[in-house]
Amino acid sequence: MSRPWIAGVLTGLLLLTACGDPSSGPETASTPSSPATTSTTHQRPAATPGVSGTPGASTTPGASAGARTDASAGRSGPRPTVLYLGDSLAMENQKVLGGLLRDEERARYTSAPYSGTTLCDYLEGTGEDSLVPPKDKAAALVRRLRPDFVVLQFWGNAWGYTPCMDGITYDKQRDKYFARYTADAGRLTDQIAGASAGARIVWVLQGPDPITPDRVRRVNAVYERQARASGDLLADAGKTVSAASARYTWTQYLPCTAYEREHGPYCTQPGSGRTALHRDDDYLHFCLAPTTSTPKPCPVRSPGILRITRAISRTIGRAVAPAAD
Repeated sequence: MSRPWIAGVLTGLLLLTACGDPSSGPETASTPSSPATTSTTHQRPAATPGVSGTPGASTTPGASAGARTDASAGRSGPRPTVLYLGDSLAMENQKVLGGLLRDEERARYTSAPYSGTTLCDYLEGTGEDSLVPPKDKAAALVRRLRPDFVVLQFWGNAWGYTPCMDGITYDKQRDKYFARYTADAGRLTDQIAGASAGARIVWVLQGPDPITPDRVRRVNAVYERQARASGDLLADAGKTVSAASARYTWTQYLPCTAYEREHGPYCTQPGSGRTALHRDDDYLHFCLAPTTSTPKPCPVRSPGILRITRAISRTIGRAVAPAAD
C-alpha cells in the first residue's frame, strides 16, 4: 500500500468523525449552507434533487430520471410517505433522494440524518448517550409522521465515536461489535414496528470499506438477516458503487454508465470513460465537494450519490408498484 494512499485513508477517517458534530441536527433543505434550526426536514423537493452543478451544466438527475419519471407524473394511486434516517452518508444524500422520490413516486418525504451516528443513536431509551435528541428518535418520528417506508442507511460506525456504543469498536472487540449491532438492528426494528401502522423498513446495504473490507460485508449480512426476519426490504445501494466483479473491493473510479455518459457532469473523466466516486482526500464519502465541519447535504453533482439514491428510490418504487396496479 503506497504512503499517499495510507495518508488519504487516515484523512478519510478524520473526516468521518469531523462530520459527526453532535451539536448539529438534520439539515434544512431550504438553507443548505446553514446549520439546522429545526429537528426534521419536511421536504417537498423541487423537480430536481436541488444540488448545484458544474458551470454550464443544465441536466439534473431528477429531471432526467427516464421513462419511469414520465409515467409516474400522471399516475394515480397511493403517494408513499418516506422517512430517511442515517449517518453522514444519509446526510450528504438526503436532497438527491428526496428529489428522486418526489419525481419517480410522488412521495411525501422527510429526512432526519445525523452525521457520525449508528443504529443505537435512533433507539428510544439511549438518553444523553446519543447523538440524536429524543424528538428525532426513529419511533418518535414514525409516530408523528406515519410513514409507509423508513429508510435506514448506516455505514456502521466502528471507531468508538458514537457514545451509545459504549466504547465497543470493531478493531478491539470484533465479536462484541457485531453482536451489539445485530441486537440494535432488532431493537430498532421492534421500536419502529411498535410505533407504526405497518411501515416497512428499507435497509440500505453499504459499499466497500477501504480499510476493513470484511466489516462492511458482515454489517450488510446483519441487515440482510434482519430484513428476512421481519419481512422488510433491502436496497443494495453498495453494489452500484462497487466493481461488477468485486462487490467488496474498494475503488475510487468505475466505468461511466449510459446515463452518466449522456449527462456530462456525472462522467467525470469522459476521455477514459470512467467516473469518480470519491474525492482524492476522502475515501469514505461520495460527495465530490470537500467535507465540512458543519454537516449538510452535498452541494454538487456526485455520481456515487446519484447511484446510491437511485437504488433506494427503485427499491421503494418496486414495493409501491403492486399497490398502484
